[in-house]
Amino acid sequence: MTKLTSTTDKLATLTTMDPFRKKPLAGHFRFSGLSLAAAVAGGLMSAAHAEEPVSADTRAPEIVEVTDRLEERQPSSVKFARPLLDTAQTINVISEEVIQQRAATTLRDVLRNVSGISMQAGEGGAPPGDQFSIRGYSARTDIFVDNVRDFGGYTRDPFNLEQVEVVKGPSSDYSGRGSTGGSVNLVSKTANLTDSSNGSLFAGTDSYGRATLDVNRTLDGVDNAAARINIMTHEQDVAGRDGVSNSRWGVAPSLAFGIDTDTEVNLSLFHLSQDNTPDYGIPWVPASNVPLADYADEAPPVDFDNWYGLKSRDYEKVDTTIGTAQVTQRLGDNASLNNTTRWGVTGRDNMVTAPRFVSNDSTDIRRSDEKYRDQENTIFSNMTDYSLTINPGSSWEHRIIAGAEVSLESEKRYTRELTGEDSPATDLFNPNPNDPYLENYVSTGTYSLGESTTLAAYLSDSIQINEYWQINGGLRYDHFELEYTPDGDPLVERTDTMLSYRAGVVFKPVSQGSIYFGYGTSFNPSAEGLSLTESSRNPGLTKLEPEENRSLELGTKWELVDGRVLASAALFRTDKTNARTQDPDDPNDVLVLDGEQRVQGLELGISGAITDSLSVNTGYVYLDSEVLESKNADELGNELSNSPQHTFNLWANYQASERLQLGLGTQFVDDRYNSTTNTRVAPDYWIFEASGVYAFSNNISAQLNLQNLTNEEYIDFVGGGHFIPGLGRTALLSLNFNY
Repeated sequence: MTKLTSTTDKLATLTTMDPFRKKPLAGHFRFSGLSLAAAVAGGLMSAAHAEEPVSADTRAPEIVEVTDRLEERQPSSVKFARPLLDTAQTINVISEEVIQQRAATTLRDVLRNVSGISMQAGEGGAPPGDQFSIRGYSARTDIFVDNVRDFGGYTRDPFNLEQVEVVKGPSSDYSGRGSTGGSVNLVSKTANLTDSSNGSLFAGTDSYGRATLDVNRTLDGVDNAAARINIMTHEQDVAGRDGVSNSRWGVAPSLAFGIDTDTEVNLSLFHLSQDNTPDYGIPWVPASNVPLADYADEAPPVDFDNWYGLKSRDYEKVDTTIGTAQVTQRLGDNASLNNTTRWGVTGRDNMVTAPRFVSNDSTDIRRSDEKYRDQENTIFSNMTDYSLTINPGSSWEHRIIAGAEVSLESEKRYTRELTGEDSPATDLFNPNPNDPYLENYVSTGTYSLGESTTLAAYLSDSIQINEYWQINGGLRYDHFELEYTPDGDPLVERTDTMLSYRAGVVFKPVSQGSIYFGYGTSFNPSAEGLSLTESSRNPGLTKLEPEENRSLELGTKWELVDGRVLASAALFRTDKTNARTQDPDDPNDVLVLDGEQRVQGLELGISGAITDSLSVNTGYVYLDSEVLESKNADELGNELSNSPQHTFNLWANYQASERLQLGLGTQFVDDRYNSTTNTRVAPDYWIFEASGVYAFSNNISAQLNLQNLTNEEYIDFVGGGHFIPGLGRTALLSLNFNY
C-alpha cells in the first residue's frame, strides 16, 4: 500500500493529550502550562530510559505519514476477523489524526465525524454524560473501552485514545446485550517500542485552557518492554452557555512487556476526575402554556445563553478509574490466545436544575425539579479469545474465533430526602443564577442496589472460499442476571438468556473492492441499565422478556487512489420486532412486547488521502424511521425519537505547503423529534469550523481552531422536558511539541 508522506515533521501528529493546572491571563483567555506533575512524569519516564542529548541543529528531519493510513483504520477487536474492506458491516473509524486536527476534547466532539448519530440529554433515570442514538436507536449503554463495556454516566475525554470505532447495526454476537443501532468502542493508547514526547498547550476564548502530555520510553535493561504516560488537564467556560463550566484532569500510565514477541503483557491504569457546572439547558414550552401559546411544544423565544440553574446549588463531580491487564500468547504462526481482565469504578455526585414552567399561566421557571445523583458503578470483567487460522492464504481458509466472557457489574444509588422550602423561581427571559439556594438534601444512609452477572460464550468463523467469495457467521449465548434491591423495597430478580447470531457473504470482484450482504441480531433486556423498577411509565417491566432486533445490510466498499481512500455505501434496515408498549389511556394497562419499530436508510462514506496534499473524512446518512405497531394510537406511523432523516459530516485537511496545513469542516443535522409522539421538534442546523497549523520547526508548531464559525444557535441535545443548546463560537490556539 502506498504511504502518503510529508517533509513537515510530525505536522499531522499534533496531539490532543493533556495535563495539569493553568493560570488565567487577562481578558477572556486562559493559558495551560505544565506543572510540577508534568515534570515528575517526564522525570520518571526519562529515568526509565535515558538518551544522549541531540542538538536541534543536528537532528535529522523526520518523514511521517500525513493522515488516515488505511492500514491503521481497522477495528481493534479480534472478533473482526477480516480487514475493514472485507467486513460485512458498516464500521466508521475516527483516527487520532482527525481527533487532533479538530481539537476534539470530548467524545461528543469526536462523534461529529460520524453521520447517523444524534445526541440525547440526560433526564429521568439517566444521568448526564455521553448519551446518543445510532441509526435511530438509543446507545446509552453501548459504549466500550478496548472492547470491554464501559460503565456509569460521564463525559469522556479523548486524551488517551488512539482511535474511536463506531459499529453500525445490531451486533450482540460481538458485544452482548444492547447495540440496537450500533455501538462505540474507544481504543486506548498503549506503550510501544519508540522513544517520543508529545504535548500541547491550549488557550482560547471563554476562559479555555488545556494542556496535554504523552511520553513513551523503552525500558533500559528489559528487552521488548516500554512505559507510556498520558496526562491531561482542562478548564473552560462553555461558549454560548452562561454559568456552565467544565474542569477535569486525567492520567493514564501503561506498561508493556514482550512487545512483538510470542508473549505480550499490557498493564494500564486510567483515571479521570471532573468538577463541572452541569447544564439541563432550556425548557420546551408546554402545549398548555397560555402566555406562550404561539410557541407551544417549541423552544421559547429566549436567548440560548440563558442558564436556569443556581450557582450555589448546581454541581457535578465524577471520578472514573479503570485498570486493565491484557495478555496475548501466540501459539505458533496461526493461533493465539488473548485474555483481558478489567476492573473499574465510577463515582458520580451531582445536583442539576431541570428547568420547568411554574404554571400554564406564567412564564416563570421553577427550580424545584432539581435532579440529584449520588451513585457508584463498578465492573469486573474477564474475556478470553482464542483465534485460529486454518489453511492460511489458500482456498477454504477459516478464521475461527472462540471465546468466553464473565462480567460482574453493579450500580449503587444512594437516597437523599428533601428538607426546607423551594428555591425561588426565576424569569424565563432574564434568569438570575445568583438567587439563594433554600432546599437542603440530606442523605438517608440507604440506597438502591443493582448487581448483574453476565456469562457468555461465542464462536465465529470467516471462510475465504476463493479469491472472489467469503462467508462468515457467528453465534453468542448470553446469560444475563440482575438482582435489584430498590431502597426500602423487596429484592427483585430477573434472568434472561439469549442467542444472538450473525451471517454474511462478501463478493470481491477485484482485490480492492467488495460487495456484501449481512444479517445480524441483538437484544435489549428489561434490566439493561442495571435497574428494574416499575412506575406509571413502565408498569410490568420486571416481567418482560428482552426486546429483540434484527438488521439487514447490503453494501459495498472500495479502496481507491492506490489504497489510500476507502469509499463505502450501504442500504440497511433495522427492526425492533417486539418493542415495549402500553395503552396510555388505560390506567390498569401494563407494558407488553406488542410494538414494532423500523429504521431503514442509506449510508455513504469516503475517508483517506485523496491526493498527496488533501485528505477527507466525510459521510452521509438517510434515516427513514417509523413506529409500525403500538398500543398508543398517537404513535402509529410516527418517526422514532432523535432520528433525523438527513445527517452529513465533512472534514477536509489540506497540506498548503511544507509548513502549513489548513482544515475545513461542516456538520448538518436534520429536524428530529424528542419523542415518538412527534409533538416537539428540534430544528435542523449547519455548523462550520476551520483550522490552521504552522510548523516552526521539525519539533514545534502552532494550531488555530475556529469552531461554530457562524455562531449558529442550535439544539444539540434533545430531552423530554428540556433541550441543551450547542457550543457557541470558539477560538482555540495551541502550541504543540514533539521529540
